[in-house]
Amino acid sequence: MRRERVRALLEDVAAGRATIEQALSHLDGAPVEELGFANIDHHRALRAGYPEVVFGEGKTVEQTLLICERLAAKGDGFLVTRADESQRVALGAAFPGVRVNALARTVHLAGAALPAKSGGKPALIVTAGTSDLAVAEEAAETLVAVGLTVARLTDVGVAGIHRLLSQHDALRDAAVVIVVAGMDGALPSVVGGLVRVPVIAVPTSVGYGASFEGLSALLAMLNSCAAGVVVCNIDNGFGAAMAAERILHAQ
Repeated sequence: MRRERVRALLEDVAAGRATIEQALSHLDGAPVEELGFANIDHHRALRAGYPEVVFGEGKTVEQTLLICERLAAKGDGFLVTRADESQRVALGAAFPGVRVNALARTVHLAGAALPAKSGGKPALIVTAGTSDLAVAEEAAETLVAVGLTVARLTDVGVAGIHRLLSQHDALRDAAVVIVVAGMDGALPSVVGGLVRVPVIAVPTSVGYGASFEGLSALLAMLNSCAAGVVVCNIDNGFGAAMAAERILHAQ
């Protein structure tokens, strides 16, 4: 249940287009729906701005389908992250209108229309290399799901920094920048020195042995010399996108 739907119901009652009882019939569902293996928080969007997101990893196809069916029944759509191939196929068959991104491992069914955010400026996702794209696409799909416009700069890492420096207009026009990088994790510091908008860094588990599956990039980003760069967990494109949404919602 999104705030926009509640507002529309209240406006209908005030204008005489609906009775109080009709409005209550749309609101009388319990905030938490118990499925035995999951408790769905249907009122999360009222508090936090967006419905519960389904983390697909570790769930069976049947569990994932039932959770998504119950979310979709409320009119809010759903977003599934870390969905494996069997989950993606099953959801695509059950919900013909879903947006499936195999690289991002996401499945998104759009719900009620969301109001425009960030004054029309996009959330810019910057990736150091092509190997970082899976994490970047998870962030992109999440941004789309929460109603933000997305722009991308791909494969502009510090090994060829001229590729980034030539994109001044894209960096300047962004509302927020999510920087996704593995290896030495240096790209967020560079971006943080070029823009004045919020910069959210996402380390990836891309790199050779001494990268320690993203730990070296994580530590490098935490020690960034660019003031104000914030850092998400390794490979957490979803978390970076939700952080961007919260930042822009507060503006």
